[in-house]
Amino acid sequence: MPQQTTEDSRIHDRQEQLTGYRRLFSLPGTRAFTAGNLIARLPIGMFGVSAVVMIAGSRGSYALAGAVTATGLAATGVAGPWIARLVDRHGQARIAVPATLTAVLGSLALLLCVRYDAPDWSLFAAYAATAATPNIGGLSRARWAHLLRDDPGALHTANSFEQAADELCFMLGPVLASFLTGTFFPEAGTLAGAVLLLAGMLLFTAQRTTEPPPRARSKAPSPLQSPGIPPLLACFVATGAVFGSMEVVTIAYADAQGHRTAAGVVLALQAAGSCAAGLLYGALKPAGLRFSHCLLAMAALMTLPWLAATTTGSLTFLAGGLLVAGMATAPTMVTAMTLVQARTPADRLNEGMSLVVTGLLTGIACGSAAGGWAVEHVSPSSAFAVPVVAAVTALLIDSAATVGRP
Repeated sequence: MPQQTTEDSRIHDRQEQLTGYRRLFSLPGTRAFTAGNLIARLPIGMFGVSAVVMIAGSRGSYALAGAVTATGLAATGVAGPWIARLVDRHGQARIAVPATLTAVLGSLALLLCVRYDAPDWSLFAAYAATAATPNIGGLSRARWAHLLRDDPGALHTANSFEQAADELCFMLGPVLASFLTGTFFPEAGTLAGAVLLLAGMLLFTAQRTTEPPPRARSKAPSPLQSPGIPPLLACFVATGAVFGSMEVVTIAYADAQGHRTAAGVVLALQAAGSCAAGLLYGALKPAGLRFSHCLLAMAALMTLPWLAATTTGSLTFLAGGLLVAGMATAPTMVTAMTLVQARTPADRLNEGMSLVVTGLLTGIACGSAAGGWAVEHVSPSSAFAVPVVAAVTALLIDSAATVGRP
């Protein structure tokens, strides 16, 4: 009967949703490179918190800590596309390993400068060297794009998993960093992050069977010239400002409440909400959800931490607000990343995704500096308005691009 056929189809679709992630990791080599990229990606969530706690604790200035991390992130944004272009041309293993070694040396230099009370300018110089850190998320997404180039549905699920992995690392990273810096010594988070980054990258690049083949010098135009990419990158800058300002402001707010060591846990809840939303988004594949819808949801939900901080003064209510607000992050990022992959020439994919990271890091740098300034010149609770302004800016940029699109 037709009705039974329709019901059977629904059951089949539901089974496909439930087994989507299992199908991904049944592909040869995917589990091994995923293990390596998760280990290498975890420090990305550690370095910012570790640097802020380490520098602010030693020098007594959140503004300095925010400025140093902003400098490093801005340098990463400049260096990232160049490193990604080399990866496209020469392969992941040949470029990522020496780049990672350079970044690790920069982290260790920062640790020593803080430990031995070097001049402030040396902190900026040392942290800038971490700009050589390869975009491990982009490297992993490029592998999925290579393996699943003929299966758009599976690629959507893989992109959702990668975004959830980002959020998982941003969830666990701050907690681990806060634990290490609070339990052992202020530099412990940076030291552990450097070791994990190097170990994970060596494991990841050792998986040669899933590595996309190097490509000759591309004749395709720069991704910056691809239709629709510039406004997307502008949205990524504003979205990055949400993340950067939220991190610094939350740490300062927890410190003002007398619970600095709880800052990592509070930030982890925001990432937990995003991680759960990302996994669900990848499994359900909702039709009709547009990038503009995701940005609108993010702008609305980012008001919750601001309201919690200014009206209740409670770290517990703030944590709840961050958990709910985080649920808009992953769908926004997955939808945007899918658009970038669709609009970028195939032989410049790493470069295109690296430009996304450049936009995000530029925004994070600006957000960190703005958040640190607002904390010291206004108040930690009122400074939660900075992420809200950044989210609204991203929405306005997308709206203007949509109106101007032919």
